[in-house]
Amino acid sequence: MQVWKDYQQQHKDRFLNELLDLLRIPSISARSENKADMIHCAEAVKERLLEAGADKVEIYATPGHPIVYAEKMIDPSKPTVLVYGHYDVQPPDPLELWHSGPFEPVIKDGKIFARGACDDKGQFYMHVKALETMVKTNSLLTNVKFLIEGEEEIGSKNLGDFLKEHKELLKADVILISDTAMLSMENPSIDVGVRGLTYIEVEVTGPNRDLHSGVYGGAVANPITILAQMISSLHDENNHITIPGFYDDVVVCSDAERAALAKAPYDEEEYKNDLGVNALWGEKGYSTHERTGIRPTLELNGMWGGYTGEGAKTVLPSKAFAKISCRLVPNQTTAKTEELLINHLKKIAPPYIEFKASVHHGGDPYMTPVDSIEYKAAAKALETSLGKAPIPVRGGGSIPITSLFESVLGCKTVFLGFGLDSDNLHSPNEKYDIFNFYKGIETIPYFYQYYDEMKK
Repeated sequence: MQVWKDYQQQHKDRFLNELLDLLRIPSISARSENKADMIHCAEAVKERLLEAGADKVEIYATPGHPIVYAEKMIDPSKPTVLVYGHYDVQPPDPLELWHSGPFEPVIKDGKIFARGACDDKGQFYMHVKALETMVKTNSLLTNVKFLIEGEEEIGSKNLGDFLKEHKELLKADVILISDTAMLSMENPSIDVGVRGLTYIEVEVTGPNRDLHSGVYGGAVANPITILAQMISSLHDENNHITIPGFYDDVVVCSDAERAALAKAPYDEEEYKNDLGVNALWGEKGYSTHERTGIRPTLELNGMWGGYTGEGAKTVLPSKAFAKISCRLVPNQTTAKTEELLINHLKKIAPPYIEFKASVHHGGDPYMTPVDSIEYKAAAKALETSLGKAPIPVRGGGSIPITSLFESVLGCKTVFLGFGLDSDNLHSPNEKYDIFNFYKGIETIPYFYQYYDEMKK
């Protein structure tokens, strides 16, 4: 609608400056020293939602970081859209690799560089400004609710209880999430699924103290060496995961779905150059898009032990540690994968070390049916704003809460992300294209329009 475009054009500078202000708040959920910043950010989100036209906005305390809830209810007979996003961000480390301060947003070449620019402040804020656009132009066609949490980056550990305790408050017909990416603005896409996640931490202990590597080396097992051997055995020569039963529940994609994925534009040389690698790695028999979307994976996320300070210290360490994660596909579950992974590591652990494992956060995979009203409304909205029908793809990342949304609230989720895979999520120099930010604000009202029409 032209009235939307006119309003957005008139206020575009303010929209951008408001986002920059949000990005200046170091809302790092993983660090206790940023607790005050988390509260500050929640309060800022509340104020922006009130200014956008929400009739009711509340901050709910949790055992962790607060949740911001808002609503604009126009007619109980109309559909209700629940927008989910998160205001917390990843730690910015390593700081020395940033070209500018992670919480000092810089605009360069049409891109905003800052932690949280794309994940997820820039993306959820599109929805705040879309609400403002519709309210201020008297064109809101559905009810809308917002659920903006502060613990997504640490596993949303208090959100499940919040959903169950406030089931009636959060009642909706569809959940709308912009925390995903598309192929490009020229070749738009919609994630029709996200992978699940299992994340564990392991501890291996050898001797009861660090030892002199000259006196004891060769006589006592080195925990770092043993742990490295255990982890290296989790993939075979075809980069296939070797854990017995790991693939038992994996839904194998049809030839038709693989053919659809293959239609997505892909330049392997450009992909490698962007990452600075000479060759790609992955499960034999699958393309890059398949490896990162329709296949499960196991990755070593961190490993440490012994002396890592400056200079040399010749020790045989007492302990070694590692963080291991698995990305899951339908019909795998977090609980079963945790059990398979931990039991396998226990089984292959040799008798000359002690093995312990603990579980971090996780979540099950999620799929949005392409024949659903939710998907069709999002696809039509993108086609209207970008002039090209989107390609349905599988997202490689995880949004653990999506499966819980459906089980508790009983409604489907649709992903309407405007990020790009090149936006350096969770890495130094995270960015978000200003064009994408504005295009998201333009597109979202069309989703409301088409969803309302299709629900009649």
